[in-house]
Amino acid sequence: MGFDCHIAIGGDGSLRLAQRFAEMGMPVIGVPKTIDNDLQATDRTFGFDTAVSTATNALDKLHSTAKSHDRVMVVEVMGRESGWIALYSGISGGADVILLPEVPFDLDKVCAKISDNELHEKHYSIVVVAEGAVEKGGKVFNKGEGELGREEVVLGGVGEYVALQIYKNTEKDTRSLVLGHLQRGGSPTNFDRLLALRFGTAAVRMVEEGVFGHMVALVSSKMEAVPIAEA
Repeated sequence: MGFDCHIAIGGDGSLRLAQRFAEMGMPVIGVPKTIDNDLQATDRTFGFDTAVSTATNALDKLHSTAKSHDRVMVVEVMGRESGWIALYSGISGGADVILLPEVPFDLDKVCAKISDNELHEKHYSIVVVAEGAVEKGGKVFNKGEGELGREEVVLGGVGEYVALQIYKNTEKDTRSLVLGHLQRGGSPTNFDRLLALRFGTAAVRMVEEGVFGHMVALVSSKMEAVPIAEA
């Protein structure tokens, strides 16, 4: 079709396809865009900071209702197999427990952590669960399992499971909430706006210089070109 260059903007799936095009000889440049922040070779992807901000704002609001009703609030956030959103929003939002895909969790330890003794008589708690979190000896929760014609894993349901187990083991009033696609939209944060602008201008420079088969990356606050395969 006579393209001078194909600029692929996306996450691991999009850039995996971009790498295949590059191997076929197409001039390709990658730009890392995903809320999951799960691409290697770049410190940040744009979209991540906005998603973390959305999740943190939700946690701030949940503190009020959790405190007024002495409840345990379990919040499921996105991120697939990466716990970046859960970790950053959980720490920023004052969560008592954060469950990540990278660290299989023990429900007994979770329940012990939110006991009144551990909470110093706070009487309520916030638990943040990444959608890809896995219990020790268990497997990821796949909402699409068993659906006719569906082969890919559709993550979700771990937050509701954790909430039910907390209630059964502690008898604390426990509720679950799935933030879902709210994390994938809205007004971008200033950080994401500036990062996207820097990625875009760096990609144009790479086109001018003929640096193909590479992705623009944020490395130690600087824009660098890295092989797409490394991302």
